[in-house]
Amino acid sequence: QDQLAESGGGLVQAGGSLRLSCAASRRTAINYVMGWFRQAPGKEREFVAAISWSSGSTYLSDPVKGRFTISGDNAKSTVYLQMNSLKLEDTAVYFCAAKEAPYYRSPYYYTTVSDYDYWGQGTQVAVSS
Repeated sequence: QDQLAESGGGLVQAGGSLRLSCAASRRTAINYVMGWFRQAPGKEREFVAAISWSSGSTYLSDPVKGRFTISGDNAKSTVYLQMNSLKLEDTAVYFCAAKEAPYYRSPYYYTTVSDYDYWGQGTQVAVSS
């Protein structure tokens, strides 16, 4: 079973940047889709971004488009979430997730919690004013 470990969270001022990392415990297959979700206090877990290892294509949610970037290093089985221009509303626990998917299927199709098979424990991101 894959295990995922997030890192890179912390406290940052509004307008600042953070980069989150998610490392898999073993080599993830080329047909994996890796995703990032977040959960703010009292709210449901929501999709942030995803990347397909097989195609390299990415998909980001509307609230983070233009500010966040998802990328990955398949050789290291590590996916990154670069977060720029952070806002107060970005404060949440950020979770990494993974799933096997058909080759070259767009990550657009994998934006719900139930789509993913493996999850990390999460890393806290707090944005202050």
